[in-house]
Amino acid sequence: MKVALGVSGGIACYKSAEILRRLQDRGVEVVVLMTKGATQFVTPLTFRALSGNKVYVDIFEGARSGADFEGAFDHILVAHSTDLFLVAPATADCIARLAIGLADDFLTTFHLAVTAPVVVAPAMNTRMWEHASVRANIETLKNRGVHIIEPEVGQMACRTYGPGRLAPVEEIVEVVMGILNRRRDLEGRKILVTAGPTVEDIDPVRYISNRSSGKMGYALAQAAQERGAQVTLVSGPIADATELHFPNTVHVRTTEEMRRAVVDHAADAEVVIKAAAPLDFRPKAVATQKIKKKTSDLTLEFEPTIDILKELGNSKNGKILVGFAAETENHFQNGLEKLKSKNLDLIVVNPASGPDSAFDSDMNHATIIDASGQSEEIPLVTKHVMADRILDRVVQLLK
Repeated sequence: MKVALGVSGGIACYKSAEILRRLQDRGVEVVVLMTKGATQFVTPLTFRALSGNKVYVDIFEGARSGADFEGAFDHILVAHSTDLFLVAPATADCIARLAIGLADDFLTTFHLAVTAPVVVAPAMNTRMWEHASVRANIETLKNRGVHIIEPEVGQMACRTYGPGRLAPVEEIVEVVMGILNRRRDLEGRKILVTAGPTVEDIDPVRYISNRSSGKMGYALAQAAQERGAQVTLVSGPIADATELHFPNTVHVRTTEEMRRAVVDHAADAEVVIKAAAPLDFRPKAVATQKIKKKTSDLTLEFEPTIDILKELGNSKNGKILVGFAAETENHFQNGLEKLKSKNLDLIVVNPASGPDSAFDSDMNHATIIDASGQSEEIPLVTKHVMADRILDRVVQLLK
């Protein structure tokens, strides 16, 4: 296994050397990419001595000297052989350049060339970490599937106290090893994932929907793809659709459109993960003209939509079927009842209310229940971490 370790110019640079050694202790080959700012804190010679590999700083270093013209393409060659790209520490400047896709040095150019999973461990002053522009850049990276290792709370080099200090070295190494070890355990498996809400029209300008953001489904699709699966994603309308993209995505709007897409693609799938939140009801009749505000005593009649998950459960044909349940009370009992009634292999029960609600959040905590009634509590984690925990259970079932 090979990790490209990106080091940007912050005081936490000295911890990068320890990260390198810890990865080597786990049998990982490490090649280091440094920004010019990073070289002001730790010399490239240090990382070359520790890694035994060339350290990359200037993308045109070899070409300018005339000694190694092909060195101008090292960012492509190294990217092809990299299993994971880790940036630790990642300064505010580095995060901004990654977010907008700049390619003005070796590290940022490499970032655009690499197709392996990307992990970013930020480190900066608390005020910088909490600045709106930094938060927006972090969200941009998360939406692209980048794994963010949140900084810890502690005392900074500037003697202030708060969040922003580089996460502990061991935590960073554990995250990296977890991703590397899971990387290909779904190689070649065909997985269908659904995400987001559905929409049902009331009239030409109004509709009903729900609070599902699609983030959990997209995180599952991203994680499954990183682990080698051939993923088909069926997505309802979500706010960040332009930011989140997969090669095999089917965009739908209504519950019936989602049902047809799922049925069409489920035949080839070995695993179906229904993370979407299709509506349970739709208006019996859709007005052809806008309903005027002055209309008095407006009454809408609803009818149930088809239960996609139950339809899949009735015709599993050996497939592994994973469902989700958003509950406001009796989480375990309601989840277990849904699992049994719909013939599921696993169900993920999320809180639908309260401060830890999974709706429109990057965080999630859940109870995973299997067909035997055994449950596993997952504490509050990012949805990308939750996705991997769910897929760990799917891998067990496939075995």
